Amino acid sequence: MSLDDATVKPHDRLATALADDMAAVNDLIRLRMTSEHAPRIPEVTAHLVEAGGKRLRPMLTLASARMCGYDGPYHVHLAATVEFIHTATLLHDDVVDESTQRRGRPTANLLWDNKSSVLVGDYLFARSFQLMVETGSIRVLDILANASATIAEGEVLQLSASQDLRTREDTYLKIVRGKTAALFSAATEVGGVIAGQSEDVVQALFDYGDALGIAFQIADDLLDYQGDSGATGKNVGDDFRERKLTLPVIKAVAAADAEERAFWSRTIEKGKQEEGDLSHAISLLKKHGTLEATRQDANAWAGKAKDALSVLPDSDLRSMLIDLADYVVARLT
Repeated sequence: MSLDDATVKPHDRLATALADDMAAVNDLIRLRMTSEHAPRIPEVTAHLVEAGGKRLRPMLTLASARMCGYDGPYHVHLAATVEFIHTATLLHDDVVDESTQRRGRPTANLLWDNKSSVLVGDYLFARSFQLMVETGSIRVLDILANASATIAEGEVLQLSASQDLRTREDTYLKIVRGKTAALFSAATEVGGVIAGQSEDVVQALFDYGDALGIAFQIADDLLDYQGDSGATGKNVGDDFRERKLTLPVIKAVAAADAEERAFWSRTIEKGKQEEGDLSHAISLLKKHGTLEATRQDANAWAGKAKDALSVLPDSDLRSMLIDLADYVVARLT
């Protein structure tokens, strides 16, 4: 989801507050994405890493560590680790989804090929584990390793559930917690761990990242049906065309009559889509109020994210993270 088109931009405020740290992260990313023997690795990686993404996840790690008073060097390693994991998953996702556009640019698998995207993604995962180990913290390694496994698990669950009309909201939430929220929560949690914070604070940072990631993904799924393609970097209706059963549709299927269910079965389960189906799908979402209900869910998770930070002392960084939770759902109102 793009975060460009709102009046207030807390991610820009975060970037300014963390500018020196982010410069160090970017230097470390460029250093570690090199390869002496395979020049295609930095070519593919640079295409995605330098494509204008907001680096939100590494900033969450830096902000969490700094907010907790950390003044050592390893928050930079962890932020780079988080960005490498994220980039690896994007490379793999674009192959799985057969995507042609990412952040408004052609995907790596389109410019090179699927093999390059998968193998470079594998390389970045390996690099991320090298960076984790350098912190010397077994707990940090455990958190990020678990997150990597959870991301893959969420993606595999989505393969079987996303085109099955029996999928309910609890399964959707498991998918979202896996493919999106797991890295958000790991990013914030390791910031507290590396700073040596109490278990209450570490749990609060985890809870913030978890709720923020869920709000972020729900908003992304909603914008697929009512967003601006120029802002989101993808076409409206991509999820429908790719037969992804996201929250607005899950809610609509639950409320559907027999005729409507037959429509969803034809377009999502069987993939037999015709001209005008997207417009009809959107009309059904509006009929049952599922776009508004999904917006309310996103706002509720943003509220949980903000509440989680109540145990931390007031600071500029805490205020920015609270504002960020509002911001990820700001365009849904």
